[in-house]
Formats: sequence, structure tokens, C-alpha cells
Amino acid sequence: MAMRVRKAVFPAAGLGTRFLPATKAQPKEMLPIVDKPIIQYGVEEALAAGCDQIIIVTGRGKSAIEDHFDVSYELEKMLEERKKTDLLTIVRQISDMIHVAYVRQKEAMGLGHAVLMARELVGNEPFAVLLADDVIDANPPCLKQMIDQFNQTQSSIIATQQVDGPAISSYGVIDATPVKGNDRLFEVSNMVEKPRLAEAPSNLAIIGRYILTPTIFDVLDKTPLGTGGELQLTDAMRLLLKQEKIFGYRYEGRRHDAGDKLGFLKATVEFALKRPELNPEFRDYLKSLDL
Repeated sequence: MAMRVRKAVFPAAGLGTRFLPATKAQPKEMLPIVDKPIIQYGVEEALAAGCDQIIIVTGRGKSAIEDHFDVSYELEKMLEERKKTDLLTIVRQISDMIHVAYVRQKEAMGLGHAVLMARELVGNEPFAVLLADDVIDANPPCLKQMIDQFNQTQSSIIATQQVDGPAISSYGVIDATPVKGNDRLFEVSNMVEKPRLAEAPSNLAIIGRYILTPTIFDVLDKTPLGTGGELQLTDAMRLLLKQEKIFGYRYEGRRHDAGDKLGFLKATVEFALKRPELNPEFRDYLKSLDL
């Protein structure tokens, strides 16, 4: 039988130091873009892609994430008593969204280690990994596009975007061959982490969406620790290439790096302009600025 992607893993144990002091007492994943936490955009993407189980890998100080997706009886009761039915509907939609499971990453030992922590909850089936910092505005959702490719290849899929010029040195980059008949799909032969422009094997950068086969867990178990004593997912995927095919997929859509201050601000502006109730006045305000 063909494998099906049902589970989505969200690594969320990082410290969010780029947003200090805002993240001193709250998770970076809970920073709002307009009025919705960063992580909720990713969870909604996973649901829209057909995943029915969400696994969030948390760490110390991340209880606000669990509270956000839980039922808030006091808040719901207050909104009901005050007849604020529109807000009550929004609040209930969040808690009714889906069953969310949590697993604790006691030490921040890299993305590969965070994925390995989800092993028991994922089991022996393919799964998606979404990095909440990458907020992707796409229709159909980026993960749905990737799952469609997985259904054809039954192999691990890495989301990529075209990055030209020196900026490529900030990303992992795939060395890959185009797949005939599909101008967005590439068969990966190697991955290079943050290469210099002259040494980059392509202009296809790895971004925060993955579909992985369960073989990755055994590979992660055997992957040596990398820089800073961390278990790197890229290192494990290089080893996985010796056993299975991996494909890169150049998705359709617009990515916002919400883990970066400038990217976060850009995302806030663009998502605000997409809101009918905010667009007219906000657009007029932006036009009025003396820039």
C-alpha cells in the first residue's frame, strides 16, 4: 500500500534569542502576525494539507503554546456572558482545530534532535516537519503541494526556493537534477550547508518544510553530532541519501522568514493588507508615511 502523510511535527524548543527581550518570557512561536501566533499559521497549513495529527516538540518555557491550543473555559464563559459571539467562535475554532500532542526536548541539541524526539509519536510512517518561522502564503498550501509530490514519488521531499546571489550562503543548498516532465521537482544527490556563492551547487535553497520517511529515525540515531554538539537534520538527510531517494520541490508561493525581525515586519504588513477589515485604512496610513 502507498504510504500516506498524516502527521506533522513542529520543532518549537528554540530560545528565540533574535527577538529578545520579547521572547524572554514567551515563546517566539507565539509572537503574533497581525492577531494570530506564528505557529498557528503552520498548524492551519498542515490541516489544510490533510494532516490530522499535530506533534509539537516543546522545551522549557513553552507552556503558552499548549495553552493556546487548549480550551480556555474562563475566557469562553466570559465571552458567552457578554454576547461576544464572533470572538467566542474564533476562540473555539482554535481549541477545536485538531488533537495536538506534545513531546519535550530537554536540551536544545539541534533540529535533527528535535525531530528524533517525535519518534514514538510518529511511529513507522512518513511525516511532515514544519518550521513555524517560515510562514508561507500559498494556494494550495505549500505542504499540500509537497504531499501531492510525495504521493507520486513515495520518497522524502524537501521544500526549496530559488535564491540568487550572495544570499544563498545563508541557506542549505541542494545539488540536484531536474525530473523530466516536472519543472518543479529535482532528484537530490547532495546537500551543502551555507556554501559560498562560488561553491553553491545550485540556487535552490532548503526552507522549513520537509516530508520524511520513517527511515530517518534510524539514520538520526547513527548521525554524529555536528557543529556546537548539535544533531543536524541536514547531516542525517545526507546519510539517508545512501539508502533512499530524496527530492527537492520548488514550491509555488511567497515565504516570509518570521524568525528574522525584518521578515517578521514584512509578514505583518503583507498579511494585514490581506485583511478586508484592515486594508483600506492601513493602506492609507502606509501611503501617508513620509519615507
